[in-house]
Amino acid sequence: MGSGTPRVVVLADSDSRWKWAASVARRIAPEHAIDARFLAVATTPTERQIAEVGIVPDTTAVVSCVELLDDPAVHTADLVVLGTTGGTVLSLIHSLGVAWEGSPHRPLLVTGYVGVVYENLVDGLLLRVGSDLILANCAHDAERFRSVYRSIGADPEDIVEAGLPFLGGDPYDPPAVFGTHGRDRQPTGARPFTVTFAVQPSVPGTRAARSGMLEKLARHARLHPDREVLIKLRNRPGEAVTHTERHSYQSLYEELPNPPANLTLVYGDMGEVLDRTDLLVTVSSTAAMESIHRGIPTAILTDYGVREAHGNHYFIHSGLLASWAELDKGLIPAVDPGWAASRGVGHQDPYAAARARIAELRAAAPGTRAPTHPYYTPQSAADYLETLLSRRGLGLDGKALPPSHDRAPTAVRRLIRRGAGGLYQVGRKRVAPVIRRLAKG
Repeated sequence: MGSGTPRVVVLADSDSRWKWAASVARRIAPEHAIDARFLAVATTPTERQIAEVGIVPDTTAVVSCVELLDDPAVHTADLVVLGTTGGTVLSLIHSLGVAWEGSPHRPLLVTGYVGVVYENLVDGLLLRVGSDLILANCAHDAERFRSVYRSIGADPEDIVEAGLPFLGGDPYDPPAVFGTHGRDRQPTGARPFTVTFAVQPSVPGTRAARSGMLEKLARHARLHPDREVLIKLRNRPGEAVTHTERHSYQSLYEELPNPPANLTLVYGDMGEVLDRTDLLVTVSSTAAMESIHRGIPTAILTDYGVREAHGNHYFIHSGLLASWAELDKGLIPAVDPGWAASRGVGHQDPYAAARARIAELRAAAPGTRAPTHPYYTPQSAADYLETLLSRRGLGLDGKALPPSHDRAPTAVRRLIRRGAGGLYQVGRKRVAPVIRRLAKG
């Protein structure tokens, strides 16, 4: 273990992953100093996005993966929390593992998932094999994860049930009274009944669908002039987020003809917005879990279908599925308690098991900590591993590629080389013609 004050390095490559990783660090190592490292990528969070989380790191730096491998803070840390994409997680598990071979000390590696896991489960899990702790957000996820690990020969003990680390805040204190069936709720408190719509950058994805969503919000505001209807945006203009947003709601809002006065755009910390929310509406945002945890009525929209592609299928047994038409008529959905419990909502200290596992691993004799063992190795998947590593400036030997090396092509060149048809077989037909024109030009 490193000398002096215990330290945890938190690596993040976007705003939401910084929020997750920093919150995890505080939950599993509350007495540790935090060394924040942000990957120099297109989604690197801004100072405002970093500060919005409310966790002040002791040191900060913006680095590349290559620079991270040379960072003394990483090698002397007690814990390293990787809040990055799965490909970066694997690249660092592999490369740091090489760097730590023969070392009497290596930090514990902690990984997990920023939000609810509704897609790419196997893909993401296999990329995280080799972490000392893979945090599952609930019992439901932990059971699924361990099943996958057993089937591939990975240690299921590395999967630790925890929870979404940013669940918290004051319990909901409604300013109104429910009707007999959760309908006809009228505000009686000092503040108006507030409906908050939590936007997502890619769901729904088309301009027409997002304009339609705004029209539904405006309609709801007009039908309920005594309510405040808030559109909670993820970022301010010019700021990058974890997932690229096309057709921003702010731009589309400016095109609305005569928007009602009680329809407002808001920014800032989701927790602060939830403090004034009486009904949270979304397609499948992780904000729904924050809302449910507080006891705030929550609606998962069905207007665009209940689909794996949208992620709202995750809420299929929750009792929260609803359409805007139903919400317009006064429906206030109520969560199924059993479903909420199985998804980790309401636990008083969900990170106790993670802290116990860390203490157990730390209790081992110095120098006996097992080396990292990723699932993908130069022996088992050289082509795949080399592709992931090269995109981050690294080679199969875990070291920096030479400056003259022909590294991974730019995003546009990759799209052209792979072919529009292959890339967009999942449905992005509108983008394929653009790619073909680029390829020909």
